[in-house]
Amino acid sequence: MALGDLMVSRFSQSSVSLASSHRYDEDCVSSSHGDSSRRKDSEATSSVYGNGTTERAATSMAYLPQTIVLRELRHDASEASALLGTSESIVLAPKWRLKERMKTGCVALVMCLNITVDPPDVIKISPCARIEAWIDPFSMAPPKALETIGQNLSTQYERWQPRARYKVQLDPTSEEVKKLCLTCRKYAKTERVLFHYNGHGVPKPTSNGEIWVFNKSYTQYIPLSISELDSWLKTPSIYVFDCSAARMILNAFAELHDWGSSGSSGSSRDCILLAACDVHETLPQSVEFPADVFTACLTTPIKMALKWFCRRSLLKEIIDETLIDRIPGRQNDRKTLLGELNWIFTAVTDTIAWNVLPHELFQRLFRQDLLVASLFRNFLLAERIMRSANCNPISHPMLPPTHQHHMWDAWDMAAEICLSHLPQLVLDPNAEFQPSPFFTEQLTAFEVWLDHGSEHKKPPEQLPIVLQILLSQCHRFRALVLLGRFLDMGSWAVDLALSVGIFPYVLKLLQTTTNELRQILVFIWTKILALDKSCQIDLVKDGGHTYFIRFLDSSGAFPEQRAMAAFVLAVIVDGHRRGQEACLEANLIGVCLGHLEASIPSDPQPEPLFLQWLCLCLGKLWEDFMEAQIMGREANAFQKLAPLLSEPQPEVRAAAVFALGTLLDIGFDSSKSVVEDEFDDDEKIRAEEAIIKSLLDVVSDGSPLVRAEVAVALARFAFGHKQHLKLAASSYWKPQSSSLLTSLPSIAKLHDAGSAKLVSLHMSPLTRASTDSQPVAREAKISSSPLGSAGLMNGSPLSDDSSLHSDSGIMHDSVSNGAVHQQRLLDNAVYSQCVRAMFALAKDPSPRIASLGRRVLSIIGIEQVVAKPSKPTGRLGEAATASHTPLTGLARSSSWFDMHAGNLPLSFRTPPVSPPRTNYLLRRVCSLEFKPHLLASPDSGLADPPLGISGSERSLLPLSTIYSWSCGHFSKPLLGGTDASQEIVTKREEKEKIALDHIATCQHSSISKLSNNPIANWDTRFETGTKTALLHPFSPIVVAADENERIRVWNYEEATLLNGFDNHDFPDKGISKLCLVNELDDSFLLVASCDGSVRIWKNYATKGKQKLVTGFSSIQGHKPGARDLNAVVDWQQQSGYLYASGEVSTVALWDLEKEQLLRSIPSESECGVTALSASQVHGGQLAAGFADGSLRLYDIRSPEPLVCATRPHQKVERVVGLSFQPGLDLAKVVSASQAGDIQFLDLRTTKETYLTIDAHRGSLTALAVHRHAPIIASGSAKQLIKVFSLQGEQLGIIRYYPSFMAQKIGSVSCLTFHPYQVLLAAGAADSFVSVYTHDNSQAR
Repeated sequence: MALGDLMVSRFSQSSVSLASSHRYDEDCVSSSHGDSSRRKDSEATSSVYGNGTTERAATSMAYLPQTIVLRELRHDASEASALLGTSESIVLAPKWRLKERMKTGCVALVMCLNITVDPPDVIKISPCARIEAWIDPFSMAPPKALETIGQNLSTQYERWQPRARYKVQLDPTSEEVKKLCLTCRKYAKTERVLFHYNGHGVPKPTSNGEIWVFNKSYTQYIPLSISELDSWLKTPSIYVFDCSAARMILNAFAELHDWGSSGSSGSSRDCILLAACDVHETLPQSVEFPADVFTACLTTPIKMALKWFCRRSLLKEIIDETLIDRIPGRQNDRKTLLGELNWIFTAVTDTIAWNVLPHELFQRLFRQDLLVASLFRNFLLAERIMRSANCNPISHPMLPPTHQHHMWDAWDMAAEICLSHLPQLVLDPNAEFQPSPFFTEQLTAFEVWLDHGSEHKKPPEQLPIVLQILLSQCHRFRALVLLGRFLDMGSWAVDLALSVGIFPYVLKLLQTTTNELRQILVFIWTKILALDKSCQIDLVKDGGHTYFIRFLDSSGAFPEQRAMAAFVLAVIVDGHRRGQEACLEANLIGVCLGHLEASIPSDPQPEPLFLQWLCLCLGKLWEDFMEAQIMGREANAFQKLAPLLSEPQPEVRAAAVFALGTLLDIGFDSSKSVVEDEFDDDEKIRAEEAIIKSLLDVVSDGSPLVRAEVAVALARFAFGHKQHLKLAASSYWKPQSSSLLTSLPSIAKLHDAGSAKLVSLHMSPLTRASTDSQPVAREAKISSSPLGSAGLMNGSPLSDDSSLHSDSGIMHDSVSNGAVHQQRLLDNAVYSQCVRAMFALAKDPSPRIASLGRRVLSIIGIEQVVAKPSKPTGRLGEAATASHTPLTGLARSSSWFDMHAGNLPLSFRTPPVSPPRTNYLLRRVCSLEFKPHLLASPDSGLADPPLGISGSERSLLPLSTIYSWSCGHFSKPLLGGTDASQEIVTKREEKEKIALDHIATCQHSSISKLSNNPIANWDTRFETGTKTALLHPFSPIVVAADENERIRVWNYEEATLLNGFDNHDFPDKGISKLCLVNELDDSFLLVASCDGSVRIWKNYATKGKQKLVTGFSSIQGHKPGARDLNAVVDWQQQSGYLYASGEVSTVALWDLEKEQLLRSIPSESECGVTALSASQVHGGQLAAGFADGSLRLYDIRSPEPLVCATRPHQKVERVVGLSFQPGLDLAKVVSASQAGDIQFLDLRTTKETYLTIDAHRGSLTALAVHRHAPIIASGSAKQLIKVFSLQGEQLGIIRYYPSFMAQKIGSVSCLTFHPYQVLLAAGAADSFVSVYTHDNSQAR
């Protein structure tokens, strides 16, 4: 199976797994379809339990929702830091890449043979080894023999480095050696010089390491010191010493360069030595070896290895040794016997070296220089052969012993098989050559390792062999597929493969046109570029980008593979101008837009990963590249990208925002002429307006991933339109009555009789503060403001002068600096909307997005003022907070506006003596124009200075993170199985079993009375009392929250505080609801605030480990005249929907799987929603209670969602509590109003109540309905809890006493039942939370 097919099958398997790390399923495209599919899932799951009866299956189907949300890759880390570039996405300088490639440019061969005269210190045996360079020197006249040996040796070296210059000196004098060395260095320049010394005709080196040469008359041996030789040859150099006691020379070099010390100089490091034997050893004299056996191993390894092996194997009986000299073929032709032997030998020696040597040394010796690599491969053979003759070849750098490595056995076997074919091939030149099974067997060994190996086991030793196999067409496909599987194991595997030298091979393969290799090559390059972006340069240099553009444009490729090709192209153009130019020229824009256009109408469910990377590729192509931006606009890129902003996957939406944002011209490119600028100006402005309008539609997206990209795009827009945005901002802040304004709008002037309220500029609807659109005339009359010089902003630059400079500066800037743009403004309304969007982002529920929003505001000159939250300190159980406040306010000079301070509007008629408690202030930035040095720290709390068009300001733009974050997907295994998900499924099954058992117990148990004595009492130490509480379904845990949005988690069995933390640092009106998301899995804590903000936490029960998974604002805007949002929400696990409403005219329906607002359902009531309840057994069913006591039932699956409306409560009091009744009935609800009555309704059959309970007279504060047991509870402001059955029978009264442990008990503020047990948690206006159970259960 091709890897491409393998990938598709694996992807399809993983896409349905519960723990898919990057899944893009379409569970919720249609709620009705989603519901039915989930029901089927439920049925399948239920079959694992009990006796499998229909009742049990039905219970399981309805009560155990299979939907799991917020489990994608984007939620893995904390929301605040996950997208800022994890350690995995920060790629350090690659270690595999060679610092520099080297070449040996010149080879000096010095032969001191003095044929016929033996040196005085050598006693030769008889018969004795005589062969030199495979020539018998006594077979011809000595001068002729010497010359032939020199020529032969030169020829043997040329096979390894044919382009080098070779110079031979035969029996030279000292002067001749000096001249030879200087000539070689002069020719080689900075390249390496090889110095080969054969000292078989001279004495051994001296104890000082001197070698011997001759005098002119050959009557004396003349010593030549190593220091002289080194001074002539300099560095880089490599020495080969073929003589007895050769290590003496190596020791002399070591002493000369002080190799023993740690501080050896850089030049000495590039001096490589190969010596034939140790200090006290002489060269082998046996006739079975040549006299220059060391040289023979280094220069003719195949011949030497076969002769040596043949004498030791059983083949010596049947093979004539002379046949080895006649092996047919060429060394560089792998389809011949000699070529295959050489290929196998290279693979074996490479493998031994890679497995034995440190990787840096392997790179230096076996990858940096072709000749050095060949010599060291052959040196491994020399060590093996010469050790059999009791000689130990030595090298510098020193290598560990390799002569007994088990890969030599594989070589021996391959050699034996080849030699057995030799006689037939020599006799019959036309005989068919049978390839060795060596490479097939090694690939099988590699495959076995892949099945069982891992990062923590020994690396696969066959990796260098796989690299060699890529050279062969017959094994290439299988090798690439296995290599792809290996690379998929992680970045460590990619690093290993690159360090072994795979890169040039796969780069070369991009020149092939073989169709079957395309998919796997794209996969391999995806893995390489996910680790090392620097390969983009090599790809463009070799024209590799065209390969991937052709693949992207080809038919027949799977979308996942095309996504990989788009990823590769995105990396090629990422910050690389040559790559951008090359891809632009190759029509990458047309190819990508063509795919986007094709995917929109025809395919209702295109592959999201493909769409995501098409957008990212386009965004990177035209990022800061004017030519590509122009071409993108000409190709109507906006029209093809805009529909993607409503795609179900946040990753696709964020990528589309990125592509649109980078299409905006910042204005840094000053290369265009004025004529060019004017020529396409109108088109450019139209395109920018269309882009910015589409981005404003997603500024309230449910995913922080998308909103972050919107903030970055708005920052780019702000750079190009600073002056107009400043004007829009100044107009936006004007008070409503111009008669109040005699100078700047200072607070002192805002006390007009009766009506001078400060206008609440709420950030969700963001209505403008003024209807007057004319710019305000600025006069220098601000000294009358009592707050002007009083340091109202605690040391912020708000003096009269600075305010004047600031605001008049806006006007002057807009005329002078903006003169070129004055006649081609965007619509003023667009600028106003942009300013509002910027403020909305600056107040985002996600701290990271809020920080980005403030950064965007600083570009248009609005600065944050750090405002500390006025919270008491000394809280117990909380993790320590940072000394600085991450969420800061915004301020404008000399005037106070309530910028929707945590959604708490302020109003006052007289100037306050001290600032009101607000955390969001506004200020024009002006002093920074004169104090740029204040911007020393990015976190200093100061705004960016007024920005011109200088290159240094590029760093002031907030950086997009979607691209670098998305790259992380390809770093992770893409072909893996489902091992991790199996563990998750097992855990879930255990929880489902527990839940089903408890549900059955709840449904069939008869509850006579709830105990008046709590099984647990918890002093939360909340100063403002408990606002809401929650019981964990599978652990003895209660979670409580207060008005100040502090959350505390308590174990009621062990009476220990597990964790405490702030929902955010600037709370408003408290938390309205706590819900558990994915309660049957590793649950998340959903925290809904009264201002509509929703934050979802994981690890909430572990001290100090809580992480924000996501956050968003669930409600946009509120009704005219409403002071607060008073948001109410409910979570429905069955559908994966979150419902939100409040003082608004709609009910917002959020799909948390898509992190998207699916629809806004009109509430069809003039009153605000005060209670929401989503059915936990029927997806799509929703009930809403209103402030006038009315109820409405919705079915969100219907085009007309309102099913019925009724008003069961006679008094016009708000609905306090609302819930569906336990069981599978579709529309049975319980509703409680503030007046104290509890109404039971069946909304499907009649709008009338069938049961009424007058529980509390005028003081009902809380209602709880058990999810499965027939029991409800209501709480009163009179410190009283009543418990009823569904038939209206009162099961008990829990009274709070006037004092408990000397603590005053307040009114009941919240009630909640355990989902699967009869446990009731009650919180009161004091700091206590109590847990009660019914009398039948054992007290804990």
